[in-house]
Amino acid sequence: MNKHGRSRWSGKQVMFGVLIMGLCITAYHVVGPPLYWHFSQSISSSTQYSCPSCPCDCSNDQQIHSFPQGLNVSTFTDCMEHDLGVSEEEERNFTALLTEELKQMEGETVENQRRADMQLLEAKKMVSQYQKEADKCTSGMGTCEEAREKAEIALEAQRQITSMWELRARHQGWKQELV
Repeated sequence: MNKHGRSRWSGKQVMFGVLIMGLCITAYHVVGPPLYWHFSQSISSSTQYSCPSCPCDCSNDQQIHSFPQGLNVSTFTDCMEHDLGVSEEEERNFTALLTEELKQMEGETVENQRRADMQLLEAKKMVSQYQKEADKCTSGMGTCEEAREKAEIALEAQRQITSMWELRARHQGWKQELV
């Protein structure tokens, strides 16, 4: 700030600076990623190493028959595609095994769904039972409240009658003796 209390920068200069920064950031986000990929591909192509082919023994039937649950078998199918020695019968056996596994998984899914449906039905029955109990309780509370109100009215009526008889008795000369 100068001695008159004003800033050295005017509002237009600040807006111009913000505009330039915004344009630079936008250009960086638009042009930056393609340039990065271009340079990384050119660097990787100049230093590319050739990998030896992966050894693959697809003839072992033990691999076909034992898949752990949830195993990704794409590596095995890739191996079958590259091995020209795999017969059609082995491919059919592999397909049959995969089909059987899918049917088993479908059966498990159906069974899980059936159990979930049974649990849902049981939960609905329990909710219905609890709702009936709550309705009974609410009805009982209403009945009790009505009885309490009637009892209060009857008690007040008895107090008035007692007060009236006590007043008559006092007019007749009765005095309450404290025992």
